[in-house]
Amino acid sequence: MPMSKVEDYLIIKGARQNNLKNIELLIPHNKLTVITGISGSGKSSLAFDTIYAEAQWRFIECMSSYARVFIEKLPRPDVDLIDNLRPSIALEQRNPVKGSRATVGTHTEIYDYLRIIFSKIAIPICPECKREIKAWSPSKIVQELLQNYSGKRAFIMFESEESTEKLIKLGFSRVFIYENTHAVVKELSEFHEKLKMIIVDRLRISDVSRLNDSVEIAFKMGNVKVYIVEDNILLNFPSEAICPQCGIKAPEASPLLFSFNHPQGACAECKGFGYILKYDESFIIPDRELSLAEGAIEIWERPSLKWWKQQLIRGAKLSGINVNIPYRALPEAHKNLIFTGNQYFYGVNDFLEELERKRYKVHIRVFLSRIRKPSLCPVCKGKRLKEEALMFKINGLDIGDLNFMSVTELKKWIQLLKLSPEQARVAEEPLKQISEKLDFLERVGLKYLTLDRQIKTLSGGEYQRLNISNQLSNKLTATLYILDEPTVGLHPRDTDRIIKVMKELTDYGNTVIVVEHDRDVIKQADWIIELGPGGGSSGGKVIYSGKMKNFLKMNTPTANYLKENDAYLISQFSRFYKEFITLKNARGHNLKGITVHFPLNALTVVTGVSGSGKSSLVVDTFYKAVANQLGLDNEEPLSFDGIEGIKNIKTIKLIDQSPIGKTPKSMPVTYLGLYSKIRDIFASQREARARGLSSGAFSVNSSEGQCPTCKGEGFTRVQMYFFEDLFLPCEDCEGKRFKKEVLEIKYKDKNIHEVLSMSFDEAYEFFCDEFALREKINIVRELGLGYLRLGQPATTLSGGEAQRIKICEEIINSITSRKSNLKGFIYILDEPTVGLHYEDIKKFLHIVKRLIDKSATVIIIEHNLQVIADAHWIIDLGPEGGDEGGYLLYEGNLHDFLKVKNSYTAKYLREHLKS
Repeated sequence: MPMSKVEDYLIIKGARQNNLKNIELLIPHNKLTVITGISGSGKSSLAFDTIYAEAQWRFIECMSSYARVFIEKLPRPDVDLIDNLRPSIALEQRNPVKGSRATVGTHTEIYDYLRIIFSKIAIPICPECKREIKAWSPSKIVQELLQNYSGKRAFIMFESEESTEKLIKLGFSRVFIYENTHAVVKELSEFHEKLKMIIVDRLRISDVSRLNDSVEIAFKMGNVKVYIVEDNILLNFPSEAICPQCGIKAPEASPLLFSFNHPQGACAECKGFGYILKYDESFIIPDRELSLAEGAIEIWERPSLKWWKQQLIRGAKLSGINVNIPYRALPEAHKNLIFTGNQYFYGVNDFLEELERKRYKVHIRVFLSRIRKPSLCPVCKGKRLKEEALMFKINGLDIGDLNFMSVTELKKWIQLLKLSPEQARVAEEPLKQISEKLDFLERVGLKYLTLDRQIKTLSGGEYQRLNISNQLSNKLTATLYILDEPTVGLHPRDTDRIIKVMKELTDYGNTVIVVEHDRDVIKQADWIIELGPGGGSSGGKVIYSGKMKNFLKMNTPTANYLKENDAYLISQFSRFYKEFITLKNARGHNLKGITVHFPLNALTVVTGVSGSGKSSLVVDTFYKAVANQLGLDNEEPLSFDGIEGIKNIKTIKLIDQSPIGKTPKSMPVTYLGLYSKIRDIFASQREARARGLSSGAFSVNSSEGQCPTCKGEGFTRVQMYFFEDLFLPCEDCEGKRFKKEVLEIKYKDKNIHEVLSMSFDEAYEFFCDEFALREKINIVRELGLGYLRLGQPATTLSGGEAQRIKICEEIINSITSRKSNLKGFIYILDEPTVGLHYEDIKKFLHIVKRLIDKSATVIIIEHNLQVIADAHWIIDLGPEGGDEGGYLLYEGNLHDFLKVKNSYTAKYLREHLKS
């Protein structure tokens, strides 16, 4: 042990969770520790499944049994001892938010502070005449009188419609009449009009105590009126905020009035979402080149809905609608009639109303959701709030306007904010909190996010950095933070900021453990732990634990990566391209009307700082535009003028990080199409044929072979009601998922359960006699996924692993046939190096090269300098994120890109390639 106190270290002994090999570790407190290693080496098993799981288990065990009902409980990890464990907070890449209500503003509490500010100092403005609407309180009335009419004589009065008898009984005796600038005082008993101005007191505006009492009495009785004798003017001080010209009443301001998640503030039309779901013509009529007779209304082509089409055809002919010309060629009046219907036929709207009446059926609800798309709320225009809430403004802007602002824009608005001394005093603390949170968001590279951005639309990396900024603002101490690749999705420029933020957390007296591959983060770490040497069963060992200066002397994959010249180039020479796809004047989101060229049969890398418009260009514009023209997708792309060069394109595929399956029964071996071959192998065994077992018997999804007790799940669920439900291994199959007679069938002394439990590395050796199957398994290994089990539940795969499995599927489907040609195939990958070690990236680039060699076109959105250095063609966007981004800084080859001066990417790439 180093020469320090025992309590200065987190002590771990005998950790065996997942593939960890009974390891022992010391991790220093109040330091930045990086856990690194190749994919599958056990990094997450150590950081999250061991350290964090134990911290959570201890925390939950301290609670009452009632409280435990509402908290997700992690299973206790397989470890002998963890000592000196601090309260822990884990910030993972995964974005768990699925709902549409949570926004950047609400998640960071910035919007909550804005609600407080607006409830205190915002001024209601009449939406009709744009005049300020005031509501007076007794203290405000007294303050107004003392400030402007001090020392003058005045009548303090109130308006009333009460009966004369009642007012006299209350002690009032005189009434004030003001007509044509003439003031008259009469006895109340002599005045018989219904609306009266009752005199409370006559005084000089200098006696503060008497003035306060008189105004209080008048305010309780009705609207306060004050007549200034010397000036011969009558002042009106209404207790309610009502526009004197339009009669529009402003509600009482409260924080709930400005909440779009509460009925008091939410827009009644969109329920606080900012958009409404409308039926979209492009979903109902996807191919406008078809005529009505040919089936333009696709939903009516189903056999069960043929009647709707037939009655339309009959009625359309009677209505003078041509059913044999393309739908796009029909006059607008006829198109409208097709939807509204008439006396001769039922229209599409009638059909949809009929379905709405059957929404209680699940399949109807699912179908309706597929033909709707969000449309901006026509009432609140996306601001989510009632008109009453939007009446309140500060410096001419309502809270919805501020919610549309980016972090940078809101920060600038606060700096230029002009408030009265009283307003400044009231808003000082909330504004201070907001400014601090905005600073933290800028520091973690999220200055381009707008407050109204839905949390569910953030990438895993953005969501994690948002949480890091929240933790900075909380200023906790003596806490253990566990971060999962916080640099994911970050440009190298922004990585420096994240490192400073993590260092700041340790300066507060916190321990920070980071699972990371980024070289800059590793170099800045106080303590390094490398696991390995391989992945899966070959990993789980500690190959180094110590300080940075000693780490560089080691012979480990990561240490060698830090020491060597990093350039791993397959595109060392400039290539010349004749064929391009040209996207013209792309201007969606923050794109500035750019025209971009994508060469065919090349690796194109689109890069730029976070928020510069990469996804807007590649996914939301280019992919959707090409997919639309090829008839592969009907989702509308962002705005652009045109696209050229796609006449020879056969298909385009977006390979993202979405899961490959939603249930534990979904497995990599199934997704890759390998399971059927494995089942055939088992079904061909002599014993299987003798028992009459087909290949279906070896599937966990078939009742022929699955365990009837657990239905192929491998476990049974025991409801514990007030405690967490227990998932116990099935007693009949002992967690093996199959019937006993199926498990008795063996191939090379292994049953189907044992084969599905193998890693792809083990399966590669096991199926040595099956050349075709072995070749496909090897593709998975080449992409660095050899450690995954064949039957591993898809729900346990990370986003990066799921994406690489999809890449494997494409390669298995196209490359295993050596005669296949991928000319006309476009593959789009969104940050495929997430979670990959340097060695794994080499393997990934080798696979990409195989695709290019088969004449495919590969377009990658990426920040990783190793991948950018490998590109044949580079498209760089910037120079900043948000509104300051969206410009095309460069497109061309690597050699010329290194000469670009105004590009952050070029700057960091030059440093990366220095020998």
